[in-house]
Amino acid sequence: MSLKLLHEPESDDPILSVVNIIDIFLVIIAALLITVAQNPLLNAFSKQDVTIITDPGKPNMEMMIKKGKTIEHYKSSGAIGQGEGAKAGTAYRMKDGSIVYIPEDKQ
Repeated sequence: MSLKLLHEPESDDPILSVVNIIDIFLVIIAALLITVAQNPLLNAFSKQDVTIITDPGKPNMEMMIKKGKTIEHYKSSGAIGQGEGAKAGTAYRMKDGSIVYIPEDKQ
């Protein structure tokens, strides 16, 4: 029966440390590929149109729209919008969560 003491020739092999570093890089690359595949804006193979709204209703709201290969980016100025128009009707939210729209009578 032979006992291995503190000196083991396998642990001094410099190739083992290079193999371990390569394994770590492979895990990092796999994690990055999964992240890119799950992001709808970065996924080049997705044929879907995507709209992403961050911080909706807040002054720093941003909207990104992907249509085909083009990506448009809109940033809120924080100002209240105004324009020309007329009241078109009234919308009511019912208890079940549905919304009912009642158009204005044109006089």
